[in-house]
Amino acid sequence: MKKSTEAPEEFPIGQLVLYKNNQLIAFNKPAGLPVQEDKTGDRALINLGEIYCKSKLHLVHRLDRPASGVTLFAKTNGALVSLNEQFRQRQVEKTYLAAVQEKPPKDEDTLAHFLKKDGRSNRALAFGQEQPGSKKAEMAYRYLGSTDHYHLLEVRLHSGRHHQIRAQLAAIGCPIKGDVKYGARRGNPGRSIHLHAWKLRFLHPVSGEWEEVVAPLPEGDPVWQALLEKIS
Repeated sequence: MKKSTEAPEEFPIGQLVLYKNNQLIAFNKPAGLPVQEDKTGDRALINLGEIYCKSKLHLVHRLDRPASGVTLFAKTNGALVSLNEQFRQRQVEKTYLAAVQEKPPKDEDTLAHFLKKDGRSNRALAFGQEQPGSKKAEMAYRYLGSTDHYHLLEVRLHSGRHHQIRAQLAAIGCPIKGDVKYGARRGNPGRSIHLHAWKLRFLHPVSGEWEEVVAPLPEGDPVWQALLEKIS
């Protein structure tokens, strides 16, 4: 079946644009929308973005389908090369917000695990010691506040591993709300999880100046809206 060359009218891709110029474009990805095409064949953000831009886009980084937030694409090969190198050198600063079921044991901490991807279950297994085929994963979190049932964490990644935040928070007994794959008690509607890519800071590939893109929390979600006042 031939794919449509127009964005579905019910999907306001233009309203998701957070940042754009001749080199880059960033969207506030809704939870449940894949960044790129997967085995489901469902529409993907990159396809809708290319329709919006009327040009090819290059994937700079990934964001899990159940999560929401900043997703950056390059419009040119030069911008792609620049951003890939920044990610390789860990110059890009990625900040997430996560709503978890259990308050972590410390208000601030840096977590280090060795993660190994299980292809059959599409999960990342977290170990305290290096295992064959594992990769070291590091991230820092900071507790921001709580509602009656959930706790808000700010997370900064120091590495970029498969399902890293989900696996590392689950490993300390703090699964993300709705993330049944990693131990949450109940799923969310649409299989979404309460993990939001909040901020992305990088060097502009042409000017060399720092740019920061901030994605507002999903509107209409009562848990996110209740936790919003905890963000200082």
